[in-house]
Formats: sequence, structure tokens, C-alpha cells
Amino acid sequence: MRKTPAFLWGAATASYQVEGATRADGRGPSVWDHFCQIPGRTVNGDSGEIACDHFNRWREDVSLMRQLGLKAYRFSVAWPRVQPDGRGAVNEKGIAFYERLIDALHDAGIEPFVTLLHWDLPAALQTDLGGWLHHDLPQIFAEYAQAVFDRLGDRVRYWMTLNEPWVTVDAGYFHGVHPPALRDRAMGYRAGHNLLRAHAHAVAAYRAAKSNNGQISFAMNSSYSFPATDSPADIAAAERAVVNFAGWFTDPPYYGDYPAEMRRRLGSMLPAFSAEDSRLLKGSMDFLALNYYTSEVVRHSDTDGPMQYEVVPQPDVPHTEMNWPVRPDGFHQLLVWLNKRYPGLPFFITENGAACADRADTTGFVDDQDRIAYLRDHFGAAFKAKREGVDLRGYMVWSLIDNLEWSQGFAKRFGLIHCDRTTLKRTIKASGRWFADVIASNGSSIREGV
Repeated sequence: MRKTPAFLWGAATASYQVEGATRADGRGPSVWDHFCQIPGRTVNGDSGEIACDHFNRWREDVSLMRQLGLKAYRFSVAWPRVQPDGRGAVNEKGIAFYERLIDALHDAGIEPFVTLLHWDLPAALQTDLGGWLHHDLPQIFAEYAQAVFDRLGDRVRYWMTLNEPWVTVDAGYFHGVHPPALRDRAMGYRAGHNLLRAHAHAVAAYRAAKSNNGQISFAMNSSYSFPATDSPADIAAAERAVVNFAGWFTDPPYYGDYPAEMRRRLGSMLPAFSAEDSRLLKGSMDFLALNYYTSEVVRHSDTDGPMQYEVVPQPDVPHTEMNWPVRPDGFHQLLVWLNKRYPGLPFFITENGAACADRADTTGFVDDQDRIAYLRDHFGAAFKAKREGVDLRGYMVWSLIDNLEWSQGFAKRFGLIHCDRTTLKRTIKASGRWFADVIASNGSSIREGV
């Protein structure tokens, strides 16, 4: 393998959001295929059936990555493309797609960052076993991971087991707006527990594999929480909020158990790890992969659940089209907080970007200065943290191309590249051109000390 560049500038996507071809070459259905078929679950009934047709247009997309000068590309493997029912023999045509893509990335000088599961669980595992509520699903996931390591491990140096397990639980089990569309907190904590066990078992499989020549982690997401006032109660509530968000899924892979504050407040709601699970979890992150978009302001509340805090509005700061407050200062604070809580880990930003009110001209070009401003401010915040001791080694913008934004359908656009929904024509936006200049200069106008 080639030498890794000093800093990895890149972009990210996920399989169900871009690939399309949901019935091609033996791919089985995912929970998202089924979810999108239910009326009212997604905006305009949008689905990933076609998405960006990356499955057929991947050569064009790699060429666009080369034009942008990307040093890294984060994407996910679709589990139902590799194992249509989530178990059993590998679908050769399915895995071959990823082999071709990875080879093309290497030919283009682009480092692949591969996520094993970005939410598109094989539907059969949900219908037959109950998905992440089943005790044996972590081992089934590890067997799938092993199959992928065996085929792709010689060409991939950076792996992530799961993307944002916090969202899987919060959206899928607490609020019911993602699959499996439940609203049961006890089930949610149980599902989160099994997601962590799945990560641990997959990492153990990787570290035992002959193809282990890289590093592995999972992609966490979190906001930072600012206290609403300077009162001790609000300051303590803000710290609890960060622990409840970042610490919930990151403490176990670092320390081997949930945060003590969560254990104390949630009690039996949080399942207990077996001694073996705790052993496998502890130290199961080779790097910290962070997805960041926004931060919150919170205050103490005696009546808002066992963690006793509530989120308050931020009317005085800009908001993206997702209605998320723009808080690059929270990005800086979160990086510093994570570095203090999980010392010794290198950092990669594996998602950061903004949904903006894009307006394409007749050629498909989008002059998205608002997205450029968002990225510039967040790049600056990240490299401020780097100067203060955070070992930041790469930064991947979400997303490479306008894609299916899950239950929001195609209504929200995050891409550096515009994708026309009728023709699927790709056009690099102003933000993409700007990012290409950042990469070409290695960010010299934005950051120092790299």
C-alpha cells in the first residue's frame, strides 16, 4: 500500500443514501427499503431505490473525487448487498462492486475509509430476529464483518464498524422516526447495548484476522452542550448532557462500561455487560471518529427524565436547513472535551457539513456561499483544537454529493456536488471548488501547525 498523506482531506457518503440499484446483482432488502415503502415515513415518499445511482455511476463519481483532489473517501458497505439475508454465503457480485470501487480509489490516490454498517440492516434480520433486540445479532454482525475483512482487508487501512449507534437508538427506538419505528426507551437501551457488543465482537474479529493491516473504530456522533446560565445547576446539567450523548457510546469502547453518571441515574434501564463483553469493548477504538453538526444549550430540569436536563432554543444563532444551530465554537469545545476524556487517541472528523437552501442555475451550478462559510468556520474550530493538543489527522465533509437524507428524502441537500433529481447529472458546487482549493493548499489559509 502507498504512503498515507500527512493530513487526509476527504468527503463521505453512505450506501443506502447514494447507491440505488436496490435489486441489482442479488442484493437483498434492508430495513430502510421496507421503511421507505410505508406511506408518510419519508418526505415525498422518497427512497433509496435509485438514490444517486452510484452503483452504476461510480466511475464518474471517482473521477469527480479526483477533480476535487480528495485524499480520502468514506463510504459504507451495504450488508444486504454482501449477504442478502444478513447471514450465510457471500454474494459474489455484491462484494465485487466494493472491490472495484476500492481499486479505483487506490488508482486515484484516494484512501478508502470503510464503514461496515451505516444503518441499512438486512431486513431479514429485523423480521426474523427482531433486529438489535436479539442477543445473538452482535455475533452475526461479527461474522459479516469477518467476511468483508477477508475480501477487502488487504486494501483498506481504516475501518469503522458502525455509524452513529446513538442515532439508531434515538431515532429508531426512542422517537420512532427511523427503522424499526418503535417508541420504547427500555428497548432502545437494550438495542444500544447490543450495538456496542456488535462493535466489540467485530473489532475482535478484525484484530484476529490475517488481513489486519490497519486500524478500526466506530463513527460516533455528538453535540456539545453549553449551560443556559452560569448557575452551578445548569453547568452540571450541561456536563451531564455531553456525558449522556458522547459518553453513552464512547465510554464503553474506551473504558469497558457506561459512564458512571448514566449507571447511577438510569439504573437497571442500562443492561450490564458480561465480563467477556467488557473485556472485548475496552480499548476497541484505534482512533476516535467524530461526526459533528451542531451544539445545544441546556438547563437543569427536575422533570425531564433521569438525566434532568432540557434543551433550550437558540434564536440568536444561524440555523441550517435541518434547523440545527450553527455552532463551530461547540465543535471546538467538544473536541477538547473528547480529547480530555479519551486521551491517547488520534482523531478523524468522519462527517461535518450543512444542509443549505441550494438553488441551481440552468447549468446545475450552485453558488452555496453559506455552506462555504459553515465549513470554513468549522475547519477553523477543528484546527484550533489541534493547536491545543487534539491529534487531528483527517477531515471528511458530509457529503460528497446531494443524496437521500433518510426520512427527509431528497429535500435536504448537503453535497459538495449537486445531483439533479431528474437527470442525476453531477455538477460541482462553489463549495466543492472551494474545498478543492483548501485541499490543494493543505488548508494553509485556514489552519496552522499541521
